[in-house]
Amino acid sequence: EITSLLSLYGGQFSGEQEICVNSPFWILNIPSEEMARGLMKRTVCAKSIFELWGHGRSAEELYVSLKNYPMDKMLPYLQSDSTYKVHIHTFNKTLTQAQKIKKIDALEFLPFKGRVNLKNPEHIFWILEDYGMDPNNVPEEPFHLYFGRWIADGQRELIESYSVKKRHFIGNTSMDACLSFIMANHGRVKPNDVVYDPFVGTGGLLISSAHFGAYVCGTDIDYNTIHGLGKASRKNQKWRGPDENIRANLRQYGLEKYYLDALVSDSSRPIWRKGMLFDAIITDPPYGIREATRRMGSHKETVKSAERSTESHIFVSSSYHLSDIFFDLLKFAAEYLVMGGRLVYWLPIYRPEYTEEIIPRHPCLKLISNCEQMLSSHTSRRLITMEKVKEFKDQDQNSCLLDGQYTPYRGHNSFREKYFSGVTKRIAKEEKDNQK
Repeated sequence: EITSLLSLYGGQFSGEQEICVNSPFWILNIPSEEMARGLMKRTVCAKSIFELWGHGRSAEELYVSLKNYPMDKMLPYLQSDSTYKVHIHTFNKTLTQAQKIKKIDALEFLPFKGRVNLKNPEHIFWILEDYGMDPNNVPEEPFHLYFGRWIADGQRELIESYSVKKRHFIGNTSMDACLSFIMANHGRVKPNDVVYDPFVGTGGLLISSAHFGAYVCGTDIDYNTIHGLGKASRKNQKWRGPDENIRANLRQYGLEKYYLDALVSDSSRPIWRKGMLFDAIITDPPYGIREATRRMGSHKETVKSAERSTESHIFVSSSYHLSDIFFDLLKFAAEYLVMGGRLVYWLPIYRPEYTEEIIPRHPCLKLISNCEQMLSSHTSRRLITMEKVKEFKDQDQNSCLLDGQYTPYRGHNSFREKYFSGVTKRIAKEEKDNQK
């Protein structure tokens, strides 16, 4: 998420520090404080950002680093007519108040001239200490120390304010608010973008994109869900109310002006005319567990189910293999995304058999990131982010990556078909075992 936002707002990871997944503190190079604030207005993963004045692997190293920090950068925040306070945050360790005061007093060599104000200071300074990630093996001294001026907090409060528990219209698989915002950030959604979800469901992924100022739309094969009909997913509620729909969800958060529409449509048969381009496609395809994998069929085909809504709307559905869902999605993204637009989607994984070769590819799309969310010891899902880097041509119509070469995927992908069939069955079995 941070990497995507850095590419949107400017900045990069510091050359002296690689991305360290085992540390809660990262050092970034950002050209301006304004850009730093812009980044923090988007992120739900990062808690705060600071202007780094000094750091080291020991208290002595930290003090030397602070003494070498340019005085002209410090002085604007240390004036006699200003107020300040110093806050201490320790990761993986709790300090007593006496220990905190001792550490603050050790910074007396800094030329603070202002008055201390603990309730409403103009400037807040932080001492950050990293005691590692193992709660069972906490060292006496921190592995790393940082000192800096607080600039801004992230958007962690969005997780609570957009909680699915408080949402007007939900379904069995409504996306968690935190993950929804992370997906929008992976997609680099920005104001006036047009964002599309081909498996829109109850529209949870549209809400986060609309919050960032994008115009949103979606399609789904389920007539009842799109029209807010049928059985409710909420406990102690049998049927959906008259105003339970996607538009009502956006209205709930004051985002209705960004809502374009939601249509009943089969994702395997795109309804959009040529030249209809989206800035981002953000979606959570059905895995065939709690939500069925379906596409429009024909009365001449072997019919798996015929479903009737409360409006007497009938359609015939046929089987839609999980591997075909993902390859149809990639083909659609390659054709309908703007150049540089992003596709963000979830891919279910059976961990003991997982290899990177399983991830569907397309010659027009570049894999940007592949992040894992653990579901159980054996199953997980991966958040795949891809970016359009090549114009879609007729020869790309049915291409996918297979054994290092792009080939027509239908009929040539038995390995992936068997893998995804196994994933669906195993995840379904684990869910049933958990329910028992």
